[in-house]
Amino acid sequence: MRHDNIESLLREHKPQVKDNPAFLSEVQHKMGAVEGLKKEMDRQRRFGRIALVAALVIGTLIGGLAIFLIWMYPAGSEVGTPELIKEIKILIEHYRQYVLLLIACCAISSGVILGRKMV
Repeated sequence: MRHDNIESLLREHKPQVKDNPAFLSEVQHKMGAVEGLKKEMDRQRRFGRIALVAALVIGTLIGGLAIFLIWMYPAGSEVGTPELIKEIKILIEHYRQYVLLLIACCAISSGVILGRKMV
């Protein structure tokens, strides 16, 4: 509910405020709780946005590194290839369908995340 809506609601209904110190302290306590909730929601939104940006940057860097390694060590050439790269090629060869499934899942989830409307 926006501030304008609350103000118009109070003007239309004209609540009667009694001169009771307990009532005023209770209202102040509730308003403090509402402010705490607002701050927590803002903090969680900022954290979520930072996490999304960090995941995007890290994914882009790892993808760039993978493309660079593929460019440096093509599939057909075994001359001058380090042992680690050869072992990774052998590992990927056995689990190729799972790597493609992982890439498809990443593409779908990034499409869903980037397609969302940020509030």
